[in-house]
Amino acid sequence: MLKKLIALFICMICFIGITEAARKTIKLPDPKLIGKMSVEESIYRRRSERSFQAQDLSLEQVSQLLWSAQGITEKTWGFRAAPSSGALYPLTLYIIKSDGVFSYVPDEHKLVQISEEDKRPSLVRASLGQAYISEAPLVIVIAGNFRIVEAKYGQRSYRYLNMEVGHVAENIHLQAVSLGLVSVAIGAFWDDVVAKILELPDTQDPFYIIPVGRLKTAGQ
Repeated sequence: MLKKLIALFICMICFIGITEAARKTIKLPDPKLIGKMSVEESIYRRRSERSFQAQDLSLEQVSQLLWSAQGITEKTWGFRAAPSSGALYPLTLYIIKSDGVFSYVPDEHKLVQISEEDKRPSLVRASLGQAYISEAPLVIVIAGNFRIVEAKYGQRSYRYLNMEVGHVAENIHLQAVSLGLVSVAIGAFWDDVVAKILELPDTQDPFYIIPVGRLKTAGQ
């Protein structure tokens, strides 16, 4: 009996190891630190757009968007592109594309695949029928672990977490403009449904959805 239990335990460990190893990992290109558009021009040109071309974004564009939001900008202390109260960094970025759902790992500037399913149509339903979510080639979801901030800041933690979400989101919107892309801010959605769709850990809640892509104009 003991031998059977040991064999079963070993099989379980092997299965878990295989499952983890089978997860697709994408190393992102290094971000560019000098762009073609000034911050001032990005601010001036930024508008909320809800019509997107279906064309996929390049890996370089995805890399730049994610780096601008949560990328490491100081390697000694691990400081990131957006300010965080106490440098706790409780946020996690998820991207949803036609080939699945991925989480962003800032320390290694890479993507780890969570699902191979296109979850954009499901996000439309979870976001009260905002159909343009499924049209955008890239959807970024900002999720956060409230408990991390609460442990240090108590009653003010919810305020600090929402401030940080705003910092990250604005970086994404402005970086999108500088790349010749458009985006829109979405806050109307059922939190629990989005969390289930993206298979978020119990410790994380979704705070913000940002579809990104090329602007679709009349006749396109």
